[in-house]
Amino acid sequence: MRHKLLIVLLFIFAISSAQTKPTQNWLDQKFSMFIHFGLYSEYGGVYDGEPVKRGYSEQIQSFAGIFSDWYASTADEFNPTEWNADSVVSLAKDAGMRSIVLTSKHHDGFCMYHSRYTPFNIVDATPYGRDLMKELADACRRGGIEFGVYYSLIDWHFPQAYPISSHNADPITPQHFEFNMNQVREIMTNYGDISEIWFDMGSLTLQQSKQLYELVDELQPNCMISGRLGNDYVDFSVMADNEYPDYKLGVPWQTAASIFNETWGYRSWQERGSVEDKVDEKIKSLIKVISRGGNYLLNIGPRGDGSVVEFESDVLQQIGEWVTINSEAIYGSTANPFHDVYQWGDITAKESALYLFIEEAPSSGEILLSQYEGRIDEVKVLDNNQVCNYTETRDGLKIYLPTLESKDIPVLKVSFKDEFKVKPYNIVQSGMLSHHNALHTYGHSSQDYYGGYKSLIGYDWNFSSRRNRVKPTIYFSENEIGKLVSISIDETEQQVNLTNENATTMYLPKGSVKWGALYSKRGRGVFGYIEEEQGELISKDAIEDSWTPIQGFSYGEKQEMNLRPRGSMLLMQEIVSSKNQTIAVEVGSGNAVYILLNGEYITAHFSPQRKEWQKETVLLPLKKGNNQLVIKHFNRFEDKLYYSIQPMDSWQIYSQQIQPVDLNKNKTHKVSLRLAQPNSKVSPLRLNNVEIKVF
Repeated sequence: MRHKLLIVLLFIFAISSAQTKPTQNWLDQKFSMFIHFGLYSEYGGVYDGEPVKRGYSEQIQSFAGIFSDWYASTADEFNPTEWNADSVVSLAKDAGMRSIVLTSKHHDGFCMYHSRYTPFNIVDATPYGRDLMKELADACRRGGIEFGVYYSLIDWHFPQAYPISSHNADPITPQHFEFNMNQVREIMTNYGDISEIWFDMGSLTLQQSKQLYELVDELQPNCMISGRLGNDYVDFSVMADNEYPDYKLGVPWQTAASIFNETWGYRSWQERGSVEDKVDEKIKSLIKVISRGGNYLLNIGPRGDGSVVEFESDVLQQIGEWVTINSEAIYGSTANPFHDVYQWGDITAKESALYLFIEEAPSSGEILLSQYEGRIDEVKVLDNNQVCNYTETRDGLKIYLPTLESKDIPVLKVSFKDEFKVKPYNIVQSGMLSHHNALHTYGHSSQDYYGGYKSLIGYDWNFSSRRNRVKPTIYFSENEIGKLVSISIDETEQQVNLTNENATTMYLPKGSVKWGALYSKRGRGVFGYIEEEQGELISKDAIEDSWTPIQGFSYGEKQEMNLRPRGSMLLMQEIVSSKNQTIAVEVGSGNAVYILLNGEYITAHFSPQRKEWQKETVLLPLKKGNNQLVIKHFNRFEDKLYYSIQPMDSWQIYSQQIQPVDLNKNKTHKVSLRLAQPNSKVSPLRLNNVEIKVF
């Protein structure tokens, strides 16, 4: 009991200490430079005269199997005399970047700053003999851009750390953790204001994540802390490497990407292709990120002598030309306010304007913008202020594209005379408000690198009603009992503690459901990825190619299989229903579980208490005919995986009336559902069985 209380208190602290964040400066950066530079740069991805083609080049010590003393001796030759901090800052500014994040220390343990806790640093161990990180921090301040640091939580050089492993997510020993605390303290103390600290790798305990978060927050209250610190101690979420989410995030977030997806550190033999193609690729990536409300952190990998690779410099310079022309659509903008996906491109918004990024101009020369309210003032091309013709129709705003001479992606500014509004989307006319007709808002939870996933953090609905007043009722399963939820109806918010006082037993009609074939396959060792999330049934061909039928499966019994940590197993259960109906199934799982029905997200969660066994009731809205239940079981910490499936013939549904609400005078009304006291801003709701009656 004391242990559980401690966990709750730790999470509450994380929330309270992060209330001043995110900082507006960080949110407004939009586009930043990442720099992977260290001893590994000296190798250029080559060892013993041969290219090392396995893994990232900044981890060449591991992938090439270099003895630790041999690797350490590289410091004797590391002398980056071509490094020029002011030139790097100038390049970042030319590219339109508003901050720089430098690898203060990567996995090899070599510090690019003067650390008093190890001689394995650029001042004490190399002919260079200067604090490179301090020079860059000072140059950033002279240049008027923000400075941030990357810090690896693992260290292959520290004697009391875990040795090199293939996954880079080992636990952190007490001695190693104390060492990390000391180094983070000196970084946060000696290098002026730091806009963000980008923790990476390792698998910290809850207490370790808490202590590091507290330390940074105390010394640099405005410093944004990356989600890779783990255990959902997070100021901003970090996607997987080079990942671009296609869903709405309701938290500050960032995508870190490299010029070349294959590596972050310098690789001399890298096939680089054309500058123009790479510029187009990275501009489109930037648009993907900012149009979804995130920040884009684009990496370069200097050579061992400190010089920036000319190809990378040319790419950034040309990106900067485009960014300069279209800066109005980037800085200070917010995410695309629409739910529609437009084939021609993406959108950002600002005050009384929309910015349309025309990535794929239709052959018709016309594009359509729909689902808005407002009076159009003007449509023009940001590049040259050329005015575009347009007409407003029932379907929306039809824009006639002018002849676009630029080979780069053009941006149109749609100005409104006053303000604009987005029309309500997916208006519910009758029935229940549920997980399945809600607009979902996601966070990105991260227990550690391998335990990162999109966590559902909010439901929103639009409904129409002629009533002036509603008396809502909330329905839920035993999973939700004891949770404190926040329900907002037309901006009237109330907190509701879900209790078990009013229960109704639901029964599955006999013979209405047939449980068909059960299949399994091994999954990837990253929890958040599940390729079956496509919104459709898995084809018979795909089943035959990838899935293995399970014979003699015992429903309701706890199953066991040997599975190493960071492993996963997927189950796929075919279910045939005689009609459209909701059924219940009890799912038993270990550390983490990810559940889909017919390719659609139902729930996903990772146990912060590192449970090896847990059960939950999951309500499934079956359609008439064939259905597919896919469950990903992820094993992060144990040597065995436990799982079960139990179809339920009956189950309990609880109901609770909440306070009546006066509706506004609009035709449509908005309902939002959140956890009232989440453990973290990215904690999953786990309210997928909740329904709300407002009609």
